[in-house]
Amino acid sequence: MAITLTWIGHATWLVDTGHGVLLVDPFFDESPTACMKGADVACDAILVTHGHADHVGDLVPIARRTGAPVYCNWEIAQWLGGQGIDNVRPMNLGGRTTIPGGTAKMELAHHSSSLPDGSYGGTAAGWLLDIGGVRAYFAGDTALFNDMERIGRRDGSGRGLDVAIVPIGDLFTMGPDDAVEAIRLLAPQVALPTHYDTWPPIRQDASAWARRVSEETGTDARVLRPGERIRIDVVADPRAADAATGRQSPR
Repeated sequence: MAITLTWIGHATWLVDTGHGVLLVDPFFDESPTACMKGADVACDAILVTHGHADHVGDLVPIARRTGAPVYCNWEIAQWLGGQGIDNVRPMNLGGRTTIPGGTAKMELAHHSSSLPDGSYGGTAAGWLLDIGGVRAYFAGDTALFNDMERIGRRDGSGRGLDVAIVPIGDLFTMGPDDAVEAIRLLAPQVALPTHYDTWPPIRQDASAWARRVSEETGTDARVLRPGERIRIDVVADPRAADAATGRQSPR
């Protein structure tokens, strides 16, 4: 089994599960780095981490046009209802639900959340996806927190994270130093940076960060340009892969 991740720019991603396309945090038309416009997006489900405009800027028109279900917290779901969007799947932290191709669990994030009209956006979150055995973690906008070790811990079948997508921009989220520590705690096979270079205050050298991750944690860190994609394959025997690379897995 495999998934394909495409970085649109900023914190917006498309995830092709083989059974549908997930859109994470839709921000297109006002994004300086987005590789496409919201009107050109096709998706089968939308996952939202929190309510800030740089994560939901194009949520309403895309949800209205595509009819795709929106997975989000209760407060964002109520706000969407006020915008005439009915196909919403409200959740809260710790909850798990079925999505095209697998399941999604709403995980912790340490961040604020308000909606474009200034109303309360509920609790910010991350998403832990399990798609045909591929485990992918979108940290969302967050500070470093120790529960990342729990999120990256092996499941009952012995699987850790195949890929972790973490913010590195600093100022509003983790910066590069804390993002390296996050990867150390999460221990994924592959790490991808997000939420950086959109505006001058969050400019970062992503390639330098990736080198540090590879050298200091043993995780394979990649840097995508907006519009680039990466295929993540399930590792048949994660423990054998760890032994081959010399990585240390979480307990």
